[in-house]
Amino acid sequence: MRLDKFLKVSRIIKRRTVAKEVADQGRITINGKVAKSSSEVAVSDELAIRFGNRLLTVVVNELKDTTKKDEAENMYTILLEERLNDEV
Repeated sequence: MRLDKFLKVSRIIKRRTVAKEVADQGRITINGKVAKSSSEVAVSDELAIRFGNRLLTVVVNELKDTTKKDEAENMYTILLEERLNDEV
């Protein structure tokens, strides 16, 4: 499954266009490698997503084409959620 679609279906990012922009800016890694929106995501992959000054690290549990809101959080497990220091 494409990275941008996974982020939308799992509701980590609400809109696919926003997921595409974040990925194409190089702010997402899959298993330590910078990923594009078209990168393939597989079960047990580790995603690190940078939102401004926040870093969210998750592991993919399952892939679904569609999901209900209350089932979306079962698609991934949060490993780490941390604030990043402003390094200027």
